[in-house]
Amino acid sequence: MEELYKEIHVYLNMEEEITFESFDRYYKKVIEYFNDHADEFQEEQLWRALFIAENVMSNANARAKENKKSSKSKKYRKIGERLTLWAQNFAARLAELGYNEQQMNERFESMFGDAEELNA
Repeated sequence: MEELYKEIHVYLNMEEEITFESFDRYYKKVIEYFNDHADEFQEEQLWRALFIAENVMSNANARAKENKKSSKSKKYRKIGERLTLWAQNFAARLAELGYNEQQMNERFESMFGDAEELNA
C-alpha cells in the first residue's frame, strides 16, 4: 500500500499527464492489490485506499471525457466505474468506523499534503 500511495502522489504532482500505458499499468497494480488485500485493510489503509481509488477514478473519468473519440475512452470509463465501486466500499467502511462525510472530505483534502512528507 505504501508504494501505491507514494506513486499516486508522484503522479498527482507531475506537470505532464502520464501515458495511457503507464496509467493502465498503475491501475492494474492497484486493482490487484485491492483484490488481494482489501478485506484486511485497517483504518489507515482504508484512508489511503480511498485516496488512491478516488484519484484514479476521477482521472480516468476526466480522460474518458477528453478522449471521447479515442478507442481508449471506453477503457478509461471502465477504469472509472471499477474504482467507483472500490471508493464506495472504502467510504462505507470508514463510515462504519464513525466518520461522517465532512470528516472524510477534510481528511481526504489533507492527504494531498502527504507528498512532501513521503519524500522526506
